[in-house]
Amino acid sequence: MNKRLLRYILLPMLLMACAVCDAQINNWQDLYKAKKKDTIYGIAHKYGITVDQLMEANPDMKKDGYQLKKGDIVFIPFVSQPKEVQQPSKKSTEKDIDIRSRAIRIGMMLPLHNVDGDGKRMTEYYRGFLLACEQMKAQNISVDIHAWNVPIDADIRQTLLDKGAQNCDIIFGPLYSNQVKYLAEFCKTYKIKMVIPFSITGDEVKHNSQIFQVYQSPERLNEKAIYAFMERFPKHHAIFVDCNDSTSKKGIFTFGLRKQLDSKGIKYSITNIKSSEQQFGKAFSRTLPNVVVLNSGRSPELNVVFAKLNGLKMTAPNVQISVFGYTEWLMYTKYNLANYYQFDAYIPTTFYYNPLSESTQQIEALYRQWFKTETIQALPKFALTGYDHAIYFINGLHKYGQSFSGTKKQQVMKPIQTQLYFDKNTNGGMENACFQLIHYKNDQTIESITY
Repeated sequence: MNKRLLRYILLPMLLMACAVCDAQINNWQDLYKAKKKDTIYGIAHKYGITVDQLMEANPDMKKDGYQLKKGDIVFIPFVSQPKEVQQPSKKSTEKDIDIRSRAIRIGMMLPLHNVDGDGKRMTEYYRGFLLACEQMKAQNISVDIHAWNVPIDADIRQTLLDKGAQNCDIIFGPLYSNQVKYLAEFCKTYKIKMVIPFSITGDEVKHNSQIFQVYQSPERLNEKAIYAFMERFPKHHAIFVDCNDSTSKKGIFTFGLRKQLDSKGIKYSITNIKSSEQQFGKAFSRTLPNVVVLNSGRSPELNVVFAKLNGLKMTAPNVQISVFGYTEWLMYTKYNLANYYQFDAYIPTTFYYNPLSESTQQIEALYRQWFKTETIQALPKFALTGYDHAIYFINGLHKYGQSFSGTKKQQVMKPIQTQLYFDKNTNGGMENACFQLIHYKNDQTIESITY
């Protein structure tokens, strides 16, 4: 009797379970096995559904720290919508309008907070960006800006769930390397231009056509500096000064430069910062113009070398001397300007902050007026970097639309501090290629030589 009763109880339960299974099977249009480079956004786009719909069908995706892995089974839901819902929304219709005739929709995904140095620097960058947007109103250029605070511990995938993100035309960010891949895939899926404004690791730019990578690696900048040196000083006698600086990484540059000189059979001299003035002077040619290169970018060593050079000029006034430095030297301009002029200094860099420039002073005055504070004491100036990036990219999109690529042929701005132009990576996006020498001339003028 008990067994029969148990059978009657279990039979309806089994039937109910089967009914539930049938209902679930009918809810999926497909079971997708994730591949190595798949993303949630890419899978949703592949099946013509929204990220929200995909995550609703796969609740694990909503959990903190979730990562899609190769081999994961993803449930692809059927999505039935009324016909009126399937019609293009007002926003999607607006995005199809030529970007040159409407407001440009901008996303800012950076750590915008006051918790640490990263947040303060990026807040200043964003403020400079806003100053540029305000000024561009006079040119009838309209923008619609959405900003998200994306700190170092943020899961940027959660930020990208905001519906406003996929409507952007261009997104600036992120700051942190571990967030780049997710944002890059998102921008690729929704055909959004993505600007990586600061230093990162990784090679997403090599295979993602939507990326503009502003940052240039030290190796790439070294190559450009060596090229600029060889182009600028083909008939000079080079003197390498060993500064005994165990913390310096400038040996990468000096070693590479010496290798180039050796390959061309060009002779050079090596001396030491601790050499006597007499020994130091023997390294210099009396018949050829000389160019001095230190293997340190620090200020104390530079001061000692300038003292020795001034001593040499007193005993041998006809000796011609130039110095070839490092970007850090821009920070020492206030104390060494006279020496830079006297010794025909060349400083390789990707930016140039000129505090005496009228344009610089105007923007910094506006910054103080708007935000009631001074800019951070750092080079490059983050407010001016944000200002220049806004002017460059927004003007570029306004002028060239979606065909804007940032190549030299499409130069659209005169920067306050940060020049930009981009080269196409063979199979990917655009990489910043701008490089310049700041030349402090003997006639006490300064020129920027752009390569």
